[in-house]
Amino acid sequence: MHPAASVIIFTTLTGAGYGLLVWLGLFAAFGLLPAEFGFGLLALALALGLVSAGLLASTAHLGHPERAWRALSQWRTSWLSREGVMALAAYVPAGLFAIGWVFLGRNDGIWAMFGLVASVASAATVYCTGMIYASLKPVQRWCNAWVVPGYLLLALMTGALLLNILLHLFALQGGSAIGVAILAVAAGWAAKRGYWRFIDTTSAASTPASATGLGRIGAVRLLDAPHTEENYLLKEMGFQLARKHAAKLRRIAELAGFAMPFALSLGVLWANSLGAGGAGLALAVLAALSAALGVAVERWLFFGEAKHTVMLYYGAGRA
Repeated sequence: MHPAASVIIFTTLTGAGYGLLVWLGLFAAFGLLPAEFGFGLLALALALGLVSAGLLASTAHLGHPERAWRALSQWRTSWLSREGVMALAAYVPAGLFAIGWVFLGRNDGIWAMFGLVASVASAATVYCTGMIYASLKPVQRWCNAWVVPGYLLLALMTGALLLNILLHLFALQGGSAIGVAILAVAAGWAAKRGYWRFIDTTSAASTPASATGLGRIGAVRLLDAPHTEENYLLKEMGFQLARKHAAKLRRIAELAGFAMPFALSLGVLWANSLGAGGAGLALAVLAALSAALGVAVERWLFFGEAKHTVMLYYGAGRA
């Protein structure tokens, strides 16, 4: 599939924003975050800013962005519509959570409940995003059990790394946050390796014989190409990524997205044990930046390595 920059930006930014909202709501509910004005303002502004920027970027992929609102009406059958509805609904508890924290200096009691609801709504939105792809049966590399957990874990990972930066920036106790970040990176790494192993060792059941229904007659092969020049299907669904480039990009994604953030987060833990707050902040920033680069490359690969079943009609031996 052709990797669209707008969709890559959308999934990367909103994933980090929703992931940060999840952790803010959970940590506040368990009394692990002080109701400090500056911290609350910056943390919630960053989370909601990333979410909003990502949602706006997603409209660039639409032929008529002004009609995007119509997609919300199909929530009964469309995961894309459900994602839009959940994205808008998540603003309500997140906004109330922000009001209590920023304007009233409270992130406990009823305000903590709003934070928990915002956490659930954020996770549900990311779940819907993953299901948009996991529900597409013609794309075997998306329609599998690894996709949704991968989306959720990468969102939690990037959100935890951002929270770790904020805690160090305000010189707040962040022992729990760095522990969560390390575990989230490890879980995301394991999920991504599992996904790559799955797509490398499996393929779609569809073949030219099964797609045309002519398999009972004999071997089925393409006689003439359906088109004499490139068309929309070949451009969008017939995007081909050379194996050597895929392997190289996977190494970059794994190194920048998981190995470096994991090692740097361990460095943050070590710096904290020595009381070196400045070093901990610098390492936390590097971990988040490295993860952002790695996740962007991983997301590009997620689309670039996907194969649509329609390509069986253009000569592909198997989808």
